[in-house]
Amino acid sequence: MTSIGSLVMAAVAWLLGRTWRLEVVGNEHVEQLRRSGTPVVFAVWHGYLLVPLWHRRGEGVTLLVSEHRDAEYLARAARSWGYHVVRGSSTRGGIGGLKRIMGIISLGRDVAFTPDGPRGPRGVAKPGALRAAMIGGGAVVPIGADASSWWRLGSWDRFAIPRPFSRVRLVYGSPVTSEAASRFPQTIGLVLTRHLDIAQQAAKC
Repeated sequence: MTSIGSLVMAAVAWLLGRTWRLEVVGNEHVEQLRRSGTPVVFAVWHGYLLVPLWHRRGEGVTLLVSEHRDAEYLARAARSWGYHVVRGSSTRGGIGGLKRIMGIISLGRDVAFTPDGPRGPRGVAKPGALRAAMIGGGAVVPIGADASSWWRLGSWDRFAIPRPFSRVRLVYGSPVTSEAASRFPQTIGLVLTRHLDIAQQAAKC
């Protein structure tokens, strides 16, 4: 997708988001972490990224985006919404991307991951987000999103776009701290998957 096409897509999504009847639950978790000076590591399933991306626009959060060529549209759209972007993933370019993310967290800045990206399997978390939080000193906030009516793309993640004027529910779950995650170092991915599934279930409209 061209840079112009990416910006058009971002503009359409921005206009669409203004029609949603958005209910936000659990944002106090985010605010409490920020007041305490703890970096927030947002984690959301790849297919439900659009709603939290819309909600946190303009905050300067750093988003980890795959180096795959077909993710370029997401990187450009995210930048147009005020995100910083680091290219990398748990596969191609992942090590360098995670190192940069860990450095950003250690500076006290918020970051965001899609733990089942860039190519799935859908709904199975890779451990990168929790490991980055553990090393950088942040806390992972799992996110769930649901809507009364969706469009679903035919992609691997069945990317979800709430229809105009739909009721949208966004849930920020209880933070997963580095101390809690370190008690289960061999099952970090399973821990993150469980917390994301709980947040997603809580978001059901």
